[in-house]
Amino acid sequence: MRALIQRVTGAGVVVEEQPRRPIGPGLVVLLGVGQGDGEEQARKLAEKIVNLRVFSNAEGKFDKSLLDVGGQALVVSQFTLYGSAKGGRRPDFTAAAAPAAAAPLYERFCALLREAGVPVVTGEFGASMKVDLVNDGPVTLLLDTSAL
Repeated sequence: MRALIQRVTGAGVVVEEQPRRPIGPGLVVLLGVGQGDGEEQARKLAEKIVNLRVFSNAEGKFDKSLLDVGGQALVVSQFTLYGSAKGGRRPDFTAAAAPAAAAPLYERFCALLREAGVPVVTGEFGASMKVDLVNDGPVTLLLDTSAL
């Protein structure tokens, strides 16, 4: 699994013509599921994200986690994190898991964040969405379970 996380002061997602789904301070998590990913990868990534110290303490040092600051998470499925632009001009997404395998893992990942105590707002798997955010810092990290 891969996640592009951004520390935000606020964010939201609009799914098709539905009302905007907002969060306050916390993290936007763009989540990609790769072929062969399973429960172990979802657990590892969720644990890493809720405990990753990317929020500043009083001295301005990264010393607080999403749990420490009581932040929220906006989780949006993002199969394009598995895109490869190695050959040609059109990205190849064959390393991404098929929707039938990826959708349950996306839902499981969101459930794991909630179980850890993080309020989670989601997009809808496979839907057309518009994401807006105010990146705080800016702080952006790419996490890949193959490297955790």
